Amino acid sequence: MGQVFRWLLRIAAGLVVLVVLGIGLVYFLAGQSLPDYNQTQKVAGLTAPVEIIRDNANVPHIFAPDDPDVFFGLGYAHAQDRLWQMTTLRRTVQGRLSEVFGQRTLRIDRLLRRLDLYRLAQSSFEAQDDYTKAALRAYAAGVNARLAEINDEALGRGAPEMFLFNAPIAPWQPADSIALIKLMALQLSGHLEDEVLRARTSLMLHDNDRLKDIMPDAPGSGIAALPEYAQLFPGLPRYAAGTPMPQDPLSPFPERGLAGASNAWAAAPSRSASGGTLLANDPHLGFTAPSVWYLARIELQSGGVIGATIPGIPAVLSGRSRQLGWGITSSYLDDQDVFIERLNPDNPEEYLTPDGYKPFESRPSIIQIKDAPPITLTLRWTENGPVLPGSHYHLDSITPPGHVAALGWTALDPADTTMTAAMELMRSSNVHEAIAAGEKFIAPSQNLMLIDRETIAMKTVGAMPSRDPRNQSQGRLPSQGWRVENRWQGRLPYTLNPEFVSPKGGILGNTNNKIVDRPFPNHVSFLWGDTQRINRWERLMQARQVHTRESFIEAQLDTVSFTARSLLPLIGADLWFTGEAAPKGTPERQRQIALQMLADWNGEMNEHMPEPLIYAAWLRALQKRLIEDELGPLAAQFKHVDPIFIERVYRNIDGAAVWCDVRQSAPKETCTDMARLALDDALVWIGEKYGTALESLRWGDAHQATHDHPVLGEVPILRYFVNIRQSTSGGDNTLERGRTSGEDPDPFLNVHGAGYRGVYDLADPDSSVFIISTGQSGHFLSRYYDDMAQLWRRGEYIPMSLDVNLARAAAVGITHLIPEDTKD
Repeated sequence: MGQVFRWLLRIAAGLVVLVVLGIGLVYFLAGQSLPDYNQTQKVAGLTAPVEIIRDNANVPHIFAPDDPDVFFGLGYAHAQDRLWQMTTLRRTVQGRLSEVFGQRTLRIDRLLRRLDLYRLAQSSFEAQDDYTKAALRAYAAGVNARLAEINDEALGRGAPEMFLFNAPIAPWQPADSIALIKLMALQLSGHLEDEVLRARTSLMLHDNDRLKDIMPDAPGSGIAALPEYAQLFPGLPRYAAGTPMPQDPLSPFPERGLAGASNAWAAAPSRSASGGTLLANDPHLGFTAPSVWYLARIELQSGGVIGATIPGIPAVLSGRSRQLGWGITSSYLDDQDVFIERLNPDNPEEYLTPDGYKPFESRPSIIQIKDAPPITLTLRWTENGPVLPGSHYHLDSITPPGHVAALGWTALDPADTTMTAAMELMRSSNVHEAIAAGEKFIAPSQNLMLIDRETIAMKTVGAMPSRDPRNQSQGRLPSQGWRVENRWQGRLPYTLNPEFVSPKGGILGNTNNKIVDRPFPNHVSFLWGDTQRINRWERLMQARQVHTRESFIEAQLDTVSFTARSLLPLIGADLWFTGEAAPKGTPERQRQIALQMLADWNGEMNEHMPEPLIYAAWLRALQKRLIEDELGPLAAQFKHVDPIFIERVYRNIDGAAVWCDVRQSAPKETCTDMARLALDDALVWIGEKYGTALESLRWGDAHQATHDHPVLGEVPILRYFVNIRQSTSGGDNTLERGRTSGEDPDPFLNVHGAGYRGVYDLADPDSSVFIISTGQSGHFLSRYYDDMAQLWRRGEYIPMSLDVNLARAAAVGITHLIPEDTKD
């Protein structure tokens, strides 16, 4: 028996040794790809030496005698830290993910191939000015210099992910950077899905007047009535299940409510304590690890520029120079329309136009699939845009037999000059030059917040489609593509893009809120990204005569919910302090405790408090009860609470209180009944998931920020190393916005928010600050993978200085790149 035990012990010890050796080998191989920031490297493609100083936060400060070599250095730095992220984004926009990930990503590739964004990016390269072409070529050469270094020195394939998903990396091309801008436009676009959902909801509702309740316009002047979708396309069923979009972290197609969002505001010298201008910006995108954003400083001939870049794109998208600061917010400009095209019944390769039937513009496209045979797609375009499959945002549910759906979208421009506009913006010396540069922006459309030493301004940039005033649906529903009045007529002049310069009040701001109220077709949009945060922002701005960098930071980090403060008195009006005494442990007692807690609450969505969770669960349960009987299975598409809908119902605006009555039941339910039942639903759900001790709940336990690795984030054990999860404050409608997922079983996970924050003070430019939500490195073994995450969570920032001596004094490394023909 003792001998058996000894052998078992030896075997166990051997297995432990093998596991340790295996882990050590994996660590060694993965660690080979960690970049050396202290080196001198000879590289091809340079005309003069480049110096990359990485400050104590690993932010690269890049210096060279001319601008192309500076962009070379930026490409090299991006590839050092984010090579896997860059190549994955490029594969995404090319529709080539399946070459690496197999069948998992095939539907994503099919959709991207049909949009043809990469081919459009290639053709757009020739539309750039000479400066931009030179910058793109130099940036690509910098990326490729890092690739050559990895290959020549066997640096672990460049990223640890490459060992698990081994595929050749093609050299970076100048057009790749333009393609990533188009991919960004896709991620920020929400109008297509909104059009389709509006059509599906119109078909489902018994009373089409109720459409303005569940999909309301932002407050302001109304619009003329639209036709019912069934009138445009008779014979469609009330409800068709449709095909959902792929639920995959690699998918660039945003779900409803998760397209772009952001905050930006500015103060003129008259409203600044320092006597200079101030600007705060925090663009919102889906959280990932690493962050979408990468901090960098580049020293151009026109001066230093510092701020947020996206790896793969050689431009500072939000940042400052010594004389200019700029930030971006999603404008929600309506730059997409769905066109239903009628097929020729005698020839399905033709579609109807105002001039009769015409053949589709068609070509084949082959998708290579890992561990599976390739497939061939036939890409088809109409005069209105590419034909999309029915699986795209449930298009099959609103497309009649004998028809197909096509997409009109400004990002499909084959001569897109957005990259040139970004280059001109970085070199602008004042607000007026920056506004002029904005004319070349095509997509994604943004509100550009600007400050120079004396002036503040906001300009909407991006192409605005020119629509006919007779358009059947005003771009709000899919329309008949063969009717001339529904077709785009080019683009509107840039002068019609909203513009605000030097307002009398000295303050400008945007939270994706409605900024103009114009009649169609110069309306900009009917869909806006915010109706709530703007109210809190206005109060904070007007509460002070003058502002400082600190007051702007305070506003960025504000977690008070205007929505909670305004809706709770409405929905609980007949519930507060009512009802008889109830025994401990009964549902009635839980309801009374919850109502008492909410009555004493100030609306602050603090991660350590229980009230935000009770409030959020109550409103979610309430909207679900209000719409399920009317919309049936379509109710699942409304994943986030719409405060305007709740307000319309509980104020009975235009008879909206009818939503409170359950159509299928004999009794007539009141809105008070719905509020009480929904609160009980919420408390049951909370009890099952978090426990019945309401006072012990923490909002942050439910509202964790999910900086997850899009590929390795679901791998057992490994996910604990690559995912960055944090308890966070804020919510859907706070200035510190933490958009919730809306998906069971964890509907309040924080999945979308400010991955970058910056505050710029031109009275003392080097006192400006910024931060990203993870770290600079995309390598999970690097200490710079998550070193900024806790700073970001706590609302802290790092210096945003152009002082080279400050960067050099605490540098974590200095890289010298020299032309390969330099003699030793």
